[in-house]
Order: sequence, then structure tokens, then C-alpha cells
Amino acid sequence: MEKEPITPAGLKKIKKELHERISIIRPRIVKAISEARSHGDLKENAEYHAAKEEQGHNEQRIQEIETTIATANIVDVTKLKNDKKVIFGSTIIVKDLENDEEKKYKIVGKHEANAKEGLLFYKSPIALELVSKYEGDFVSVQTPAGEKNYEIIEVLYVEYYEEIK
Repeated sequence: MEKEPITPAGLKKIKKELHERISIIRPRIVKAISEARSHGDLKENAEYHAAKEEQGHNEQRIQEIETTIATANIVDVTKLKNDKKVIFGSTIIVKDLENDEEKKYKIVGKHEANAKEGLLFYKSPIALELVSKYEGDFVSVQTPAGEKNYEIIEVLYVEYYEEIK
């Protein structure tokens, strides 16, 4: 299997989810199945079928997380010399040249990505344009809303996105 990059924060987050699914959600589902079984006929027992379906979803997610952890290539930018180059795991502050609005992005793996929070999948159009650029560079990105032009104001090598003011 191909190794997939992930930040230490992303790995910590999915390990926390795995622990919760195994130690909290799984026992709760087993209890719900047991209680539903005690109500009698399983063919027409909606609670039983719902709990079994939830169990299937939970077990599938556990498997996905375990695979992600097994194939993780942890990239910790805090251990690298910051040469102001945009790389996987770096946090970038850009200025939208159209409206002078500053935005903050972090280049992350697919399991961490959340565009609304500024966590960009490293294969996304914006991330692909930013990677390998430096502080002070200008980038042009094709988005569904049209072309966007940015200036890279700052490149930071910090672990958590929230560390930035």
C-alpha cells in the first residue's frame, strides 16, 4: 500500500477517533443490539436492525482508520528548517489581491482536509499552486468561481493551525 502523508496533529486526531469508536461507541452499539434482541422477533425489530446497521458503519470506519494509521507517513514540519517554502504541513498566510483579505491555509493529508477550516488537501488545486512557492511569491489559482490571485505573505512551520494569531 502507498504511504499517505499526514501531520502529527492529524494522526493524533484519528487515533483519538479510533479510541472513541473502539472503547465508547462499539460497547454502546453492542449494548443496544443486546437490548433490542431481548424484545423478541428480530425480523420486525427496527431497533435491532438500526443498531446492526450502526455497528456495520462503525466497524467499517474503524477499519478505515486502522488502514490510515498503518499507511501513514508522518510529516512534522516543526522539525524542519523553515526556508519560507510552502511544503506539506506548512501553514500559509496569503493575501487575496482582489480584496486585500488575508486567508490562512494549512497543507494537509486527505484525512485531515476541511476546506471550510482552511485545511487544504495537498492535491487540491489551491494547494498544488502553493506547494514549492516561497514567501513573497504570487500565485494564480483556477477555482469554480474563477481565477483567484494571491500573494504569499508568510509561511510557517507550526504543528497546529490554531497556533497562528
